[in-house]
Amino acid sequence: MPRDVVINGRPIGPGHPPYLIAEMSGNHQGELNRALALVDAAREAGADAVKLQTYTADTLTIDHDGPGFLLEGGLWKGRTLHDLYREAHTPWEWHGPLFERARALGLTIFSSPFDETAVDLLERLDAPAFKIASFELNDLPLIRRAARSGKPLILSTGLATLGEIGEAVEAAGDAPLILLHCVSGYPTPPEDCNLRTIPHLAQAFGVAAGLSDHTHGAAVPVAAAALGAVVIEKHFTLSRADGGVDSAFSLEPAEFKAMAESVRTAWAALGGVHYGVKPSEAGGRDYRRSLYVTADVAPGEALSVGNVRSIRPGFGLEPKHLPAVLGRRAARALTRGEPLRWDMLAPENG
Repeated sequence: MPRDVVINGRPIGPGHPPYLIAEMSGNHQGELNRALALVDAAREAGADAVKLQTYTADTLTIDHDGPGFLLEGGLWKGRTLHDLYREAHTPWEWHGPLFERARALGLTIFSSPFDETAVDLLERLDAPAFKIASFELNDLPLIRRAARSGKPLILSTGLATLGEIGEAVEAAGDAPLILLHCVSGYPTPPEDCNLRTIPHLAQAFGVAAGLSDHTHGAAVPVAAAALGAVVIEKHFTLSRADGGVDSAFSLEPAEFKAMAESVRTAWAALGGVHYGVKPSEAGGRDYRRSLYVTADVAPGEALSVGNVRSIRPGFGLEPKHLPAVLGRRAARALTRGEPLRWDMLAPENG
């Protein structure tokens, strides 16, 4: 079983409820007050952590509209990379106030750094973990830099082959590690999710595994929890109607809260392998079927299907004994409604 990873004192692993991350991304819409409100709302919605993204347009790309720099499909069709990232980025001067607000609420906060200068900033803020985004999974120098912090790493695996994931895991070295199965489609159709990849990741790399989800709604995260996901990351917005670059596939606070409750219920329902009576079944065995006298029987009279049946409740002999009972004679008078016992039968050679 993978070892637990501890983030800000919270153990994360198969023996603990899924760790729920509310991803702010660009849903602050360029307003610090909205970003602070998202932190507040994430805490109220039951998130274990809120996550930022730490980059600028110029640390991610260059301002260019040539081939490859202009998006040709999806939610952001027609926009340049630089323009999109300029709108979506979280200004670095906001990080301090956002970290301060989250910590005042008792909510864990960390971020995805997109280059080494972002790691430097987050180290100064004493971020308790680093998340490497799917599109940066092939940036092995970035992973090595984040790993040198000694903090836990969460790696998203969208777009990556199994071999590329292996290279990223190797680059992480001895850092405490969680892998998140991810499909980098915005939004992701459920049929693309292939959630059985989650337990395979855990087995293949011997680490805890979870889900970074971009589907609509909460059904996929709940299914992931049932498959053993130890982390669920979901984009989070105050209101999809307000817009925002990620709002189309983000959950609103009430939806996130409902998801959190359902995910935790799914995890609790997993339990372990257990046969026999469960606590909620206490006393239930008394109302299983058993053999009862269903018509008065005189002493010495033979038992038959007319006077012995398998019925509820369960205080008589097990129904499996019916063939052995039929034809035996009563040792005494038997009364309708009595549970049948062996001592009510005359010896077979009597």
